[in-house]
Amino acid sequence: MRPEALALLAAACWAVSSLFSAPPAQRLGAFAFSRWRMVFASLILWGLALASGGWRSLDMATVALLGLSGVVGIFIGDTALFSCMNRLGPRRSGVLYATHALFSGVLAWALLGEVLWGWALLGSGLLVGGVMVAVAWGKRGDETHVWEQTRGPLAIGVALGLLSALCQSLGTLMIKPLMGTGIDPVAASATRMSLALAAHTLLFASGWSGARAKAPLRRHDGFLIFMSAAVAMALGMTLILIALRDGQAGLVAVMSSVTPVLILPLLWLIYRRRPGAGAWLGAVLAVVGTAFILV
Repeated sequence: MRPEALALLAAACWAVSSLFSAPPAQRLGAFAFSRWRMVFASLILWGLALASGGWRSLDMATVALLGLSGVVGIFIGDTALFSCMNRLGPRRSGVLYATHALFSGVLAWALLGEVLWGWALLGSGLLVGGVMVAVAWGKRGDETHVWEQTRGPLAIGVALGLLSALCQSLGTLMIKPLMGTGIDPVAASATRMSLALAAHTLLFASGWSGARAKAPLRRHDGFLIFMSAAVAMALGMTLILIALRDGQAGLVAVMSSVTPVLILPLLWLIYRRRPGAGAWLGAVLAVVGTAFILV
């Protein structure tokens, strides 16, 4: 399967997982939610890596680089994303997170010498523009769902969303060269996850009150977090690493940024109300852009 198609599948995984993530993230807090999600994801990924023998592709130098990528992209990036989601909801946090495609394109050009031309460049512009239009103007004017409310200062929520996007880009680009060496993608995901979890654990052990859960973990919370970990982190992130192995980092990032557009019809199922006209326009632009990229 083409790397761009794999990135699109990863975006679908992240869209589905956001519906599992929002309720427990708001109830437990971003740090506690992220920590539990990493626990489940690490168990799933290491089980697969041990069963397949993929762990044998790891060495100390590889582990160090994967660990740094995990701390930046998962520990900082994911925690910032869910802090943003708790403040702004999944729709608006989605448009901020989608800027990781722009960050990735610039950083891939500056650090890896990757340049997009022709249909890929046109398609990337349409896709990213479509995502922004769909999410920014996708809400109906009379929408009052709790996920559309702003909690705390808007500027802090925006800053957290942009930080999560930048960290996602940096964390991904760090390991782009590594994925071409034959390392097992599942073992790589497991290593990134485990070392990000170690950073979370150290923060929790420090006694900082912000790292503690706002409420006790309930059985239903645990189920939702497990589903989020399995779909987004075990499957989605592994698909991205496979896509990076064979594709351009900037193009993979652009394709994976379609997540917010895919979230809109899912939110429709929850709201029981049709998205606004901007959502449809943005979705059309994103589909056309995707078609140009895949031609």
